[in-house]
Amino acid sequence: MGQEAGGKEVDGRGVEIVSEEREEAELPAGRWTATRRTWRSRRRRLVLIVLSVLILPYALIGLYLLEFIHPVSTLMLRDLVLLRGYDRQWVEFDDIAPVLVQSVMMSEDGQFCAHAGIDWAQMRGVVEDALDGEQTRGASTIPMQTVKNLFLWNGRSFVRKAMEVPLAIAADFAWSKRRLMEIYLNVAEWGEGIYGIEAAARHHFGVSAAKLSRRQAALLAVSLPNPIDRTAGKPGRGLRRLAAVIERRAGRSGGYITCLYD
Repeated sequence: MGQEAGGKEVDGRGVEIVSEEREEAELPAGRWTATRRTWRSRRRRLVLIVLSVLILPYALIGLYLLEFIHPVSTLMLRDLVLLRGYDRQWVEFDDIAPVLVQSVMMSEDGQFCAHAGIDWAQMRGVVEDALDGEQTRGASTIPMQTVKNLFLWNGRSFVRKAMEVPLAIAADFAWSKRRLMEIYLNVAEWGEGIYGIEAAARHHFGVSAAKLSRRQAALLAVSLPNPIDRTAGKPGRGLRRLAAVIERRAGRSGGYITCLYD
């Protein structure tokens, strides 16, 4: 047994002898390297999962171009997971009373045919109000509400809004206005476990979506912002007053709905 130049101790066969003290000193470094590799692997996996979640809605927007596919909302999926069940019967756009479409547009998004997913003038007003510390009003367009219902969650947050805006632009670009409105009216919530205009019309008024009257259509439209508290079938005085306003606007909406009806 001898010692090489450089201070390494070797045995008679020239094999380095590692002392117990040196072995113990080197073990933590090896473990640290293994730990770092494990965390890098987990981080890569997490990044891939996050990217997949972010990309999936855009892939589904492309898939939903196929008109025989009837999308479901995140709230419907929640009800299924919680074993609640829900009521929704898909109805084609041409089988929905035009007065309902007009009422929803006048109540929710009067510039639906004019913008490309986002009403930037309304959005700027909301941002300015927020910066001034004032109470903000809603600026969600029908495309924004549609992608929120399909891919995101309820509740106000900047994260959700940041995801909602590009999704709304993508949906408005990919889908025709008729397809967009058809999907929206078939996934919108109109009561506890009541989704889509056909189920809503039958639940609240006992008629099909094609047979809704102007007043019934207006009541359903003004209940959309809060369908749990605003019951179209049993409206209070305030809801009836709002419905009367929307009914008048819907009657004068011919110039606003040219993207939906020839």
